[in-house]
Amino acid sequence: MRSITKFELQYAHRFYKFQGEAQYLHGHTGVLTIEVEDAIEPGVNMVYPCNEIQKVAWNVLKNFDHALVLREDDPLLPAILDVYEKQGIRNGAPANKMKGEAFRTGLATAYPDCRLVVTKETMTVEGMIKIVYDLLKDKLNIAKITFTSGVNAAAQEYAPGKTIDRCPLCGVALIDGVCPKCGYRKH
Repeated sequence: MRSITKFELQYAHRFYKFQGEAQYLHGHTGVLTIEVEDAIEPGVNMVYPCNEIQKVAWNVLKNFDHALVLREDDPLLPAILDVYEKQGIRNGAPANKMKGEAFRTGLATAYPDCRLVVTKETMTVEGMIKIVYDLLKDKLNIAKITFTSGVNAAAQEYAPGKTIDRCPLCGVALIDGVCPKCGYRKH
């Protein structure tokens, strides 16, 4: 069975070297759906608590919300960083409270202090799915990710094969045999 959670993300990007309207900087509201698959945990009668999926995923996904997403070779990138430097917000500002965990993968790097994600490839709906899976595959037993942005949509199914040891009291993943939510210890 699956637990399904949705996230809404506001972001700006452009398709550098693309011949069409998307080559211009523009914004979107994107909807990301993550489906987590596993057996129903008997103690809590659910696959995985959706609010816990949101907590795990949001730690990294909030880097994309109200952020600028640019490809690493986009000439706008140094210009944006220069403007942020002159504005005094490149290394953060008091109003920037939605910072996620900084990350660096083979696909993307998040700079939470300046609300910027730099990608290897153009950030399409397909690209977003690849980035999200790469960031969360070791944290959640992902069966499917869907991302819609404007009229664009893509989905990818995965074969969730790992077993995640979960708390019988609240259903969240145990970390070294201990529940980070309620403190349960596996014997």
